[in-house]
Amino acid sequence: MLAPPDRSLHNLQRELIALRIEHAELNAQVDHLAQPAQAVAPLDDLQIRRDKKRRLMLRDRIALIEGLLHPPESA
Repeated sequence: MLAPPDRSLHNLQRELIALRIEHAELNAQVDHLAQPAQAVAPLDDLQIRRDKKRRLMLRDRIALIEGLLHPPESA
């Protein structure tokens, strides 16, 4: 059985906030690890690639939820 629309909307909004926070944290982490002053070890390079991949996945999920919350108006 589906949840009432207002509750589902509330859950999507909460998920969107959590995803935006995680995305911002990953941005900061990637920026920090990618700085030239940082000694980038192979493990750091691998972590940067993983973080970037996760960040892209989060961005896609954020876009999907924003589309559900604010569908484009028909012309």
